[in-house]
Parts: sequence; C-alpha cells; structure tokens
Amino acid sequence: MGEVYLAQDTKLDRKVALKILPAEVASNRSRMERFIREAKAAAALTHPNIAQVFEINEHDGTHFIAMEFIDGGTLREKIHRESTGLNY
Repeated sequence: MGEVYLAQDTKLDRKVALKILPAEVASNRSRMERFIREAKAAAALTHPNIAQVFEINEHDGTHFIAMEFIDGGTLREKIHRESTGLNY
C-alpha cells in the first residue's frame, strides 16, 4: 500500500526509502489503521534481510514511513540471479 521513493535524511545525512501513503488512502480510516499496523509490525522486526523502520510520521497532510534504504536491485532481479530452480 503506497509508493516508495528514495529520499535523503538531511539531519542524519543518509539515504532512506520513503513509503508514501496516497491521500485517498489516508482519508479512509480503516486503511490508515492498516498503514500504521504495517509500520509497527515492520518496526518490531530485527533481521539483516529486513529493512529497518526509522519512523512513521505525517508532514503537511502526507503520511509516510521512513525506512532503511538497501542499495541493490529489486527482489525480482535477486530471485532471477540466485534462482534455485524453485517455482515462484
């Protein structure tokens, strides 16, 4: 749910992945609650293969999750590079 952008954390001078919740979703209470649950669930996980959540916030009416940016290709590209012969 939402779109993810590469952004710059100017306070800590680092790249972050910024997941933006579309305005039409934010105006729907149940979808907004789902967005918050998603952020909390992701923030509770600590694993080298899972992007760390830095914050969930809102700025000028735009809700977002700021996450660790992991440089590299997409998951689809990684699966093709490291194919194990499994069907997916």
